Amino acid sequence: MFAENQYDASIPIYQQIVIRIKEQIFMKTWKPGEKIPAVRDLALSMGVNPNTMQKALMELEREGLLYAERTTGRFVTSDSALIESTHKEAAHRMIREFLERMEKLGYQKEDIKKEIERIE
Repeated sequence: MFAENQYDASIPIYQQIVIRIKEQIFMKTWKPGEKIPAVRDLALSMGVNPNTMQKALMELEREGLLYAERTTGRFVTSDSALIESTHKEAAHRMIREFLERMEKLGYQKEDIKKEIERIE
């Protein structure tokens, strides 16, 4: 599931795991209401310490994308509206970061649009 265990040293690993798990939810690999693998299994598949995985999962619970049931494990939220709004927020953040980087290279928004159209 998580074949690539390469991590960017400039970003905390747990934050990178949060992003990877969100991608699984956004792509519907993990569907709303579905139980996710246990902490140890996820840690093993991502090549990280279980404590790091636990921290990532707790962050996702804080955001509301996951919830825990004491005796049965963790599940993806059934709140499709929350999943969709979180997905859009992630896309908007990526677009803003892209635009900021392009502007640092000297591109104006109109130039960026032209470059994107050229690539399509």
